[in-house]
Amino acid sequence: MIDLHTHTLLSDGELLPTELARRAQEKGYKVIGMTDHVDSSNIDFVIPRIINACNDINKNWKIKAIPGVEITHMPIELIKSTAKFVRSKGIKLILGHGETIVEPVIKGTNKEALLADISILAHPGLITLEDAKLAASRNIYLEITTRKGHSLSNGHVAKMARLAGAKLVISTDSHAPENLITKDFAEEVLFGAGLDKKEIAQVFKNSEELVARLT
Repeated sequence: MIDLHTHTLLSDGELLPTELARRAQEKGYKVIGMTDHVDSSNIDFVIPRIINACNDINKNWKIKAIPGVEITHMPIELIKSTAKFVRSKGIKLILGHGETIVEPVIKGTNKEALLADISILAHPGLITLEDAKLAASRNIYLEITTRKGHSLSNGHVAKMARLAGAKLVISTDSHAPENLITKDFAEEVLFGAGLDKKEIAQVFKNSEELVARLT
């Protein structure tokens, strides 16, 4: 299992990075992305700490931990510059907090995030075909999520990705240990989103491809 969207207590998660990685490894994970929420208030605090924790994990355990961030509920005018800033600080895995239907995300956030240097557009909600095509053209991955609430639009995201030729990944957006999943459950969620067996296999390949790019 590769999961490139999780949260620790450095933002709104429940666990230290090391405990999250330990629990994920026991669940069968081989790669975990730790992508705590950031804006201008905490970005300087989160980045060095998540990098240090991931370095410790990678030196001592089999699971691969990738330090990342999720740019969350920022003024859309600041998304590009924030992505550029976190890149300069050594963060390679950058998620844009997409226009989920269960939070009051500013309209236009999906597009601005896709125009920035991000890796994944998380839970993009009722993403337009135009924005899905933008994701495809910029080789940015769209997320199918197992997160309660955010997952309500998975079927729409899958449909737009198929029409646009955009790449999908599946992530948990874990905030607590019970949010971690098995690969079997991930397959069920993808099937429920309307993907066939060939497409599901490609989603897992996409995650592997992205990890190779990041590392």
